[in-house]
Amino acid sequence: MSHPAVSAIVVSYQTGPRLKESLHALAADPSVAEIILVDNGNPTEMQAWIAGFAEKRPNMQVLSGHGNIGFGAGVNLGVARANGPHLLVINPDAVLRWNSLTAMQETASGLDAPWIIGGKIFDLNGCEERGGRRKELTLSRAVLQMFGWNTWTLEETPPPCGPVAMPVISGAFFLTSKDSFSVLGGFDEAYFLHVEDVDLCRRCRTSGGQVIYDPRAAVLHYGSTSDAPSRIVQSHKADSLVRYFRKFARGVFERAVVELSAPFIRLGMWLTAR
Repeated sequence: MSHPAVSAIVVSYQTGPRLKESLHALAADPSVAEIILVDNGNPTEMQAWIAGFAEKRPNMQVLSGHGNIGFGAGVNLGVARANGPHLLVINPDAVLRWNSLTAMQETASGLDAPWIIGGKIFDLNGCEERGGRRKELTLSRAVLQMFGWNTWTLEETPPPCGPVAMPVISGAFFLTSKDSFSVLGGFDEAYFLHVEDVDLCRRCRTSGGQVIYDPRAAVLHYGSTSDAPSRIVQSHKADSLVRYFRKFARGVFERAVVELSAPFIRLGMWLTAR
């Protein structure tokens, strides 16, 4: 059974040499019909390597010159240039496991838009990383996690044997359709970095769509390969969390609680920066 063509969207910012491994894996996967690299800013030597890599591959586009516009806006930019009816969004420091897309597309067959399918994200030791499967994000779960009590992510729980509905999957690795992404309006670009995936999953579910976790699909994630300073990354994460809770707060009381919590969220993110 043939599946729709897949356009892989990779947003890169100061990623480092792991980007090479990620792109080689995508180029070698027969399920990937097209690679779109959105260069939000990379060193000169990496840009030269990317140009040489793309020159040998007519199915690869490199979008550059727009500066660091953030992850969500970068994905939206790549999607606008994508030809495939299916879209793979994957981090530049993640290496796609063989046959993952086949499994994800089998899960997607028969689904009506909008839908989003995530998969397992594992580290160099083969352990499941945090964030690939998550409960609904609430203010209490976010605050508790910052102070060491994880009631949000599910990597410490027994993994499912097959595809299951999941409130939230990770923006580091997911498959969707171009129609689904269009129906949802893409990523909310007001999130510069982090939480935009939580927002997208929530909008998908509330619009009647499906968010699914498929453990048969996986990527090796190196993580922390960008040269971006940790405190800046954590600052963006804090801003994104506050935006998320403001956006979905219901009523005066919830909005007041969010405003009272905002300084503590920012403090917690600052304290956890390395």
